[in-house]
Amino acid sequence: MKVIKTRLLKTLKLLKESFLFAWHAVGVNRLRTLLSLLGITIGIFAIISVFTMIDSLEWNIRNSISSLGDDVIYIQKWPWSFESNYRWWDYLKRPVPKYSEYEELKRRTNTAQAVGIYVAGQFMVKYRNNSANDIIVWANSHEFNQIRPIEFEKGRYFTEAESRAGRNVAIIGNELASKLFQGQDPLGKEFKIGAFKFRVIGVPIREGNNIFGGGSLDNVVVIPLNAARNLIDLRNDRSEPTIMVKAKPGVALQEMMDEMEGLMRSIRRLKPTQESNFALNQASILNRGLDQIFGVIKIAGWFIGIFSIIVGGFGIANIMFVSVKERTNIIGIQKALGAKNYFILTQFLFEAVLLAVAGGILGLLVVFLGALWIRTSTTFYVFLSFDNILMGVMISATIGILSGIFPARKAALLNPVEAIATTF
Repeated sequence: MKVIKTRLLKTLKLLKESFLFAWHAVGVNRLRTLLSLLGITIGIFAIISVFTMIDSLEWNIRNSISSLGDDVIYIQKWPWSFESNYRWWDYLKRPVPKYSEYEELKRRTNTAQAVGIYVAGQFMVKYRNNSANDIIVWANSHEFNQIRPIEFEKGRYFTEAESRAGRNVAIIGNELASKLFQGQDPLGKEFKIGAFKFRVIGVPIREGNNIFGGGSLDNVVVIPLNAARNLIDLRNDRSEPTIMVKAKPGVALQEMMDEMEGLMRSIRRLKPTQESNFALNQASILNRGLDQIFGVIKIAGWFIGIFSIIVGGFGIANIMFVSVKERTNIIGIQKALGAKNYFILTQFLFEAVLLAVAGGILGLLVVFLGALWIRTSTTFYVFLSFDNILMGVMISATIGILSGIFPARKAALLNPVEAIATTF
């Protein structure tokens, strides 16, 4: 036990002295230190900024996908993913979901908590002299709020009676309401969608921008489906008719998918040998595709950043060789006084790692400030994750070891007599 304690104290003393030597060398050669830091700072900035943007983009996309609902199935004409050998002309022939099919599913289902249908179109909306072009109008059945809950800042959702009667009532997005009504209370006011007047009955809370645009209600108008029959062709492929089905609590999504598959085939009277002429889409399909896409992007990110890291590493290695040459006499004196090879090796390795880690921390600071600026000046959420911080520090330390090992080894193997006699 005493021997272990003695060795531990000796090791700690060695590390302390090596660190002090390295710190002194870094402090004396300020210009050299600055150049070393600059190289590794640029390298770490390059690779971590790439991964920060990739992670932020992935987070924004997945967050947008989560708004679709993990327990919701979307019955549509087109699937969200295609097999490599798919025949697009077969998909083109498929019929779009119909209102009658929505009613049949709602009547027959045993696994769904709610079944709804919606169509979408783009229109100019206008209030007095204020207007906005290309605004998405969602025309939904009454169940939409059960499948995709809406939190209101003002007002309410339309009632089932308003939905069935096709009343010209509307829920208008928070940002759109600010543009059209210019600070006035929009509730009860009439505005135009195309040539038709609608009365505002609700304004949702601000949700923030969605990477897919349509997932957020901030710039969207929601109206009853029956009120949209003069605005939108419910059978047109361009209006993207979609039946939404939300599972009951405790019902597995796959169980509901199997039921929807059977019911839709029955409703469309498809023979057992015929392929299904509809798609059952869910958020997990998109997430699986994202796993593959971002896996490839991250590999590309390594290739983008690795060259900058290599350049920074060569910079540290060159400066460390110069440092060894300048301090050859001092190394000779240290070895003549009894310094071991591992002490000299550790001393120079510490210097290289100290330079690399300091440069890496500066690079991470630049990335953090950049992410903060983007987040505050745009609607895109950018963040520097703990994993990326740890990766930046680990890469810096590794580059410091790899860059410093050969100069340090050269210094450790110097002959003390020849080293003392060396002149420049």
